[in-house]
This record gives sequence, C-alpha cells and structure tokens, in this order.
Amino acid sequence: MTDRSPGEAPAPRRGPCDASGMIEIHRMYRTSFGEAPSLVRGVADGDATHADVVGDHLGMLSVSLHAHHEFEDDRLWDTLDERAPACALHVGRMKEQHAAMLVHLRALDGALPAWRASGRATDAAAVLEALDGVNAGLAVHLPDEEEHIVPAMEQVLTQREIDEAGKHGRRATPRGKTWQQLGEILAAQPDGGDEWLRKHLPAPVRLVWRWVGRPRYAASRAALRAPGS
Repeated sequence: MTDRSPGEAPAPRRGPCDASGMIEIHRMYRTSFGEAPSLVRGVADGDATHADVVGDHLGMLSVSLHAHHEFEDDRLWDTLDERAPACALHVGRMKEQHAAMLVHLRALDGALPAWRASGRATDAAAVLEALDGVNAGLAVHLPDEEEHIVPAMEQVLTQREIDEAGKHGRRATPRGKTWQQLGEILAAQPDGGDEWLRKHLPAPVRLVWRWVGRPRYAASRAALRAPGS
C-alpha cells in the first residue's frame, strides 16, 4: 500500500481492524526526515543558535522513530509470527531493516550534540551522512511494511492492540514537543491534516489545537528556516 494523492479517497481496510495510523505516521517520517538535510544545509557555518534549533527538531524526530520501531520490535513481530505464520519472511525482513536503520539513527544521535554546540559545517557533515542513511532506509522499509505488514495487522490484531502503537508514540514524545510533533504529522497528510484531526481528536482538543497548538507549531517552523529566509 502506498500514500494516496491529495483528494483521493482513503484506502479501504483489508480486515476487521484499522491500521491506517501506521501509514499516517509513516507519512510524517517521509516528509520530516526528507526535508531534514535541507534544514541542516540552511544553517550558516558557525551559527550555533540556529543549529541548536534545527538539531533539537531532528532530535525529536529521532526519538519518535526510535519509539515507533521499539514498539514494533517489542510488541508486534512476535505477535505476527504467532498469529500469521505466513508473514514470517516479511517479519524477518522488517527486523533486518530496523537493525540497519538503527545504525544510522544512532549515528545521528551521536552527531547532533557537537553540531548543535558549534554550528560548524564540519560537524554538520556527520549529521548529513547519518540523515542520508536514515532516509535511504526509510525509502526501502516504509513501503515494504505498508504492503506486507499493515494488511496482516488488520487481519490478526485487535483494534486495541493496533491502537497501542499510537499510545506508545505519544508517551515517547519529548516534553514540550506535543504541538510540534502533532503539527508535523498533520502537515504530512494529503489534505493537510483535517481528516486526521477529525479521526483522532475530540472537538475540544481540536479547538485547543486551533487556538494554541497551531500557532506554536507555526512559530517552531519559522524558527527552523534560515534567518531572513
């Protein structure tokens, strides 16, 4: 299964449960990690203040992707092996892809502190190399998981088990980053997030997003851009 184009109807479920939340969060990883190299390159050599802002953003993304994969490693693969034995080869491949991507995520985590402190292009090089590895891994892993794992989840898991993935991700969100991460998820959706908001958040929370969260997210996005851009 792949992302749909803007305005296209949601893909139908392939089982009794709805695991489309996996694809929704995948869109955020594609979009946010995809733009990350340009954000890093937009930091002027030696501008540690700007590097710290961008580096903080990248750290949030890394925490989120770590948590997403940790949930699958700890809670999903063994369950699928037990309930959907035909998926064994796919599950094995997912594990290998996670392990390969973990190398690059750890490299990103290790490279960010020096660059955030200095803003130097020499330190940015290690960040960019790690991001290249993460993005290459995502380009292989996400469509593979959407095609082979999400349909199995919708067939053999309960809705409660599927929904635990989202809860795990929310619990892992760094303190003070809720609106920023929510904004990234919404911005990555084909319609800008309107459908996601109606699907996942009650009306009072949507109102808080409109009056509090969205302005804070907009401010965080403005801070990511190069000064004067």
